[in-house]
Amino acid sequence: MEWSVVTAALLVICISCLILFWNWKEQGTKGRLPPGPRPLPIVGNLFQLDRKNLPKSLMALRERYGSIYTIYLGSQPVVVLCGYQVVKEALVDHGEEFCGRMEYPALTDFTQGDGISFSNGNKWKVLRCFAVQTLREFGMGRRSIEERIQEEARCMVEELAKTKATPIDPTFLIGCAVTNIICSIIFGDRFDYKDNKFLSLVGLLNNEFHYLSSSWIHVYNMFHGIMSYLPGPHNRLFKNYEEMKLLILEMVKMHQETLDPDFPRDFIDCFLLKMQQEKEDPFTYFHMNSLLKTAHILFLGGSETSTTTLLYGILILMKYPEVQAKVYEEINRVVGPHRSPLFEDRVQMPYTNALIHEIQRFSDILPMGVPRAVTTDTHYRGYMIPKGTGVISFLSSVHRDITKFKDPEVFDPNNFLDKKGSFIRNEAFMPFGVGKRVCLGEPLARMEIFLFLTTLVQHFTLQPVVPPEEIVLSPISTALVAIPHPFKFRAIPR
Repeated sequence: MEWSVVTAALLVICISCLILFWNWKEQGTKGRLPPGPRPLPIVGNLFQLDRKNLPKSLMALRERYGSIYTIYLGSQPVVVLCGYQVVKEALVDHGEEFCGRMEYPALTDFTQGDGISFSNGNKWKVLRCFAVQTLREFGMGRRSIEERIQEEARCMVEELAKTKATPIDPTFLIGCAVTNIICSIIFGDRFDYKDNKFLSLVGLLNNEFHYLSSSWIHVYNMFHGIMSYLPGPHNRLFKNYEEMKLLILEMVKMHQETLDPDFPRDFIDCFLLKMQQEKEDPFTYFHMNSLLKTAHILFLGGSETSTTTLLYGILILMKYPEVQAKVYEEINRVVGPHRSPLFEDRVQMPYTNALIHEIQRFSDILPMGVPRAVTTDTHYRGYMIPKGTGVISFLSSVHRDITKFKDPEVFDPNNFLDKKGSFIRNEAFMPFGVGKRVCLGEPLARMEIFLFLTTLVQHFTLQPVVPPEEIVLSPISTALVAIPHPFKFRAIPR
């Protein structure tokens, strides 16, 4: 009996290997992919990649195979684009071909092709157009949202003042402030920091972000067909998804009960009205599942990325006190001690503007961007990439491109300053991605990061609880997102 089981298992493995070999052979006949490390059956290049630091592995492979190469995540070939010139040519010059979304099971198994970020084709274009127009109507990037951010920044200052300069972990407080901004756009209002529903929302978003940054996610993405049936840490992510879905659904039902077609209050109202307009269309993209997935992704992208950037900003300002002193001097000169900073102040604050750009470049919180795919058989740089092939736009290699930054491994705001101290743009600055799939929340994120950070430095000296030289800037994990090590600091009133 035992030999029968072993024989059956060996037979399954052999058949699997033959299928994978055939798939790879077929891939070769359909296109000519860039070179890369030889994959093993079933596992692909798993053993040549560091699951805890995938960007480091990709950088090492670049040294061997050049600026465009292929890796296999399980049986799936993925083309890796490295360096400013290669990424720019693909995502901008060939933007239409490279604007697909690669299957990323940790997210696509949940979204099922609905929502704005992990849909493709016409569905993605229609939903993105709707989202951009609706977010603009509710002030994203305009004065109305700026006033909301200023209000939230003042609430954050009040909460920090209550700590009386005792050591605190700022993660929760920064997360609350940033999440409240996206709440005001999607739900139509902010929440008190002690509101139970709001605390649940912030906790779920924080958990989700950390789960997606776990090294387990690489394993799940490679073998999701099997992993979805097995126990393990990856299951916590999907439990978290369901809890988040129920929370958003509760808010949607409240909106349905009080909806006024003549006076839409927020993103949910606008989506519900669009659902009513197209309810007779059997092919509409506007339905309840799409609303829930779109709102979910907007929350995830609109809260945790800005929160993480601000946390890195605090760490960097504490590690380099001379930089913090320069920023405070500029804030004090341009804004003064009493007026709230305005987004337009950045024009007169070149050093602070350069600092924030350098924080985003150096922290590199989305080192591999969001996975893409080619939408058609694509000829690129002498290769033929078959339709549907996954693409990693390796943003770390762009932000550390030696041809664009003098010493890319060193934190230096001068990367965005000319010899006269004026702010200068750098085309290799891509924290929000680039091309047709560029982050639609970029205007909001830019405003949030500037206003929150300048308000913090305006009111407090950010003091570490360890010597500055002991502050660690390297991330704790870099599966999809680079998350900083937990830390505490003192907010000393000025």
